[in-house]
Parts: sequence; structure tokens; C-alpha cells
Amino acid sequence: MSKLLLNAQIVNEGTTFRGHLFVRNQIIERVFSELEDYSALMSESVEIIDLSGYHILPGLIDIHVHFREPGLTQKGTIFSESRAAVAGGVTSVLEMPNTNPPTLTEKLLDEKLSIAEKNSFVNYGFYIGVSSNNLDDVLNVDSRKTCGIKLFMGSSTGNMLVDDDEILNKLFAESRLPIVVHAENEKRILEHTERIKSEYGNSPPISVHPMIRDVEACYQSTKKAVELAQKYHTKLHIAHLSTSKELAFFSTAPLSEKRITSEVCVHHLWFTANDYDCLDTKIKCNPAIKTQEHREALRNAVNSGQIDIIATDHAPHTLEEKTQSYFKAPSGIPLVQHSLQALLELVRQHIFSLETIVEKTAHNPAKLFGFEKRGFIREGYFADLVIVDLNSPQTVDSTNIFYHCGWSPFEGYTFNSKIICTFVNGNMVFQNFTTPEFNFSKTYQL
Repeated sequence: MSKLLLNAQIVNEGTTFRGHLFVRNQIIERVFSELEDYSALMSESVEIIDLSGYHILPGLIDIHVHFREPGLTQKGTIFSESRAAVAGGVTSVLEMPNTNPPTLTEKLLDEKLSIAEKNSFVNYGFYIGVSSNNLDDVLNVDSRKTCGIKLFMGSSTGNMLVDDDEILNKLFAESRLPIVVHAENEKRILEHTERIKSEYGNSPPISVHPMIRDVEACYQSTKKAVELAQKYHTKLHIAHLSTSKELAFFSTAPLSEKRITSEVCVHHLWFTANDYDCLDTKIKCNPAIKTQEHREALRNAVNSGQIDIIATDHAPHTLEEKTQSYFKAPSGIPLVQHSLQALLELVRQHIFSLETIVEKTAHNPAKLFGFEKRGFIREGYFADLVIVDLNSPQTVDSTNIFYHCGWSPFEGYTFNSKIICTFVNGNMVFQNFTTPEFNFSKTYQL
């Protein structure tokens, strides 16, 4: 059924205006300003949805998630985590390769694509991972099956560290795909780890995390990746910036002029090292959450244009895993359901504008990865949309968390906004006008 979405505040391409959308056959067919006449489109075959008091945003495109399937399904699945994603206004995701087995071959990409085709609530793409022994596979992969190459220059969850200079030079020289880098200096991290163990033993406090994975570890690795990209004119994206020092490598030029781009994740914009006191290993992540000084610099860089994209690095683990002692607890935070609400809270605090949030979570991801007809509220584009109420408080608790792991670092926090409904390809896949309801529908590989 075609839909008329009426009387909403539409946020798109740097402006917010009151208007209406007509959606038919998955596509935004018309965008009306408040005063334009839409009555000719009204008929018994058109569903009319009055969105007075609400805002319409382009659905979020989260370019950095870990949905854990295959092999780690005790933590999450493509079904469960994409379901949580639409509950948070996310309509498309790019998923990382450190599953079990890691996604290091075209055959394993095919297997993931097959799972997603049957089970994903959101549009999807998958990165292929590079390791010390699959470089030829990566350089010759069918580019239609993957969105890019994920390179771990510092080890994290999974065993995909690449720090051999010969492999790195060949990868940057010959890659036809964008390279997305987790940048931390492994040698420095190991040295700090041994020092901490000698001082504290095997159960140090969580406060050591940003000491082990410190500013210099991030800076040195980012510097190396940027120098390689400049040497070979490679398309490079640095994931999850966490320090002010790394910002020196990124410009405020328009995205269309950049070959080297950057990303910050919601947790590095929200939390600081002070939050370890109450959240402990629940917010252990790589790279580490650091001091307020770094958080403020990252926020400023979002506004200045040095940082191009906001993502989540959504990485669920079971609560049992996360509540182990420091060295045993895995790194990663479940975030994809609550990222938009957290960002809207920062809008309320006058840190960001709504238009900036839309640019960094929808427009720029679509531009950077070349997603046709997505990421904008434009006529002829897919109707990937999120409807939000900026003045409807919602407390995060176990009854409204949809992650398979069942917990969130925001548990107990009351956001001032609420996700009302999410459209993917013109279909309302999530609605929370009264009680949450989901509707599975057709999605696409990006």
C-alpha cells in the first residue's frame, strides 16, 4: 500500500522544514512542503499516517557493526541485531569480518550474504578481512560481494592482526576497495600490558585500559596507515577515532575531495574514563574510552568536518563474559539500538545540531560507499526513514532492549527522545506508537 506521511518536521541536507512524503513501491515519490497540495494523492488505496509533532530523518547507515554470525551466535545473530537496529532507527549496516570463522574468503562472504538475505531486518553489506596469509584472496575478491577491506593494525576481538610491512605495502598499493583500519600499535599495547601485569597481577582495575591502549598507540598506528595511503593514493577510512592527537591527520575539506576519511563512534562521544567507575568492564572497548579532553576534541571535530562519519562499532558480548575480570572480559559494547537516542540527547544539550547528526549518520556514509538512492530524503530514493519524537522520555530497561545479549550500557538511563517507527525500503518494519511491534520485509545487499 502507498503511504502519505503527513505534517512532520523533515530533516535533510542541512535544513529542517515542515512537510509531507508520499511513498510508493519502496520509493519516496514526492516530497511536499507544508503549503503544497497533496490531496490528489489521497484515496482508499493510500495509507495516511499523521506525524504531527514528530521528525522524519533519513534512516541511519551504520558502517561499523559486529553482528556475530556465524560462529558467535551466543552473543548475537544477524536476525537479532538487525532487529535491534531498526528499533533504533538504523536501516542499513556494514558488518565486520571478525566472526568465527573470520570472513577472509569469497566463499565465507557468500555464506554471510545468504544468511542476511533470509534474516536481516536492514539492508546490509559485509567487509572482507585481511590476515597475514590471505592477501591474494582479498586483492582478487569480487567487489560486488563486499563493501571494503577491514584491516586490524592492532589486535582486537578475533585473530586478524596484520603488522607485516611487506603485506601492508602490497595491500595499500594494489587494493581496488576502500581499506577500513582499526589503528592501534600492537607492540606498544603488549609492552604496556606486561608493565601493568607486573604492577597489578592478572586482575588490574578497569582504569588501566586507557593506559594500556593509550593515546600514542592510536596515534602511531593512524600515522602509519595515513602515510601508506598517501604513498599509494589509497582510499582509506580510519575507524573509531578516540584521541585528539589523531585529528591532526584529517582535514575539514568537503567529503567529495577526500581520499582519507575518519569515523567516531557513539561511545567515544558519550562516555569518558570517569565512567569506568560505575560501568566497569561493560564499557571496555578497543580503542579505549579516554579522558574528557579527548571526548571534547572529538565532538568539536564532528562539528568542524574533520570527522566524517558517526558509527557504533556495535559489538555485543554476553553479560557473563563482560563481567569477568579485566584481562578476561572481552572488548565491545552493544550500541546499535540506542545510538540515535544518544545522539539526540547530545542535540538536546546543544553539542550537535539535528542536521549534523543526519549528515554524519546518513548522508556521508551513503556518499563515502557510493550507495545509490540511499541516505537522503529525496524524490526517487528508497524510503529508508526513521520517525522520532524528541519530547517523549524513554528509560532503557530489560523490557525494551532487543539485543540478543539482553543488556546495554545505557540501562537505567532515561533518554528524552523515542524512536516512533522505522521504514526500510518503504515498509514499516518497526513501530512503537503504543507498544513495540516488528514486521519483517524484503531488504537488499548494499
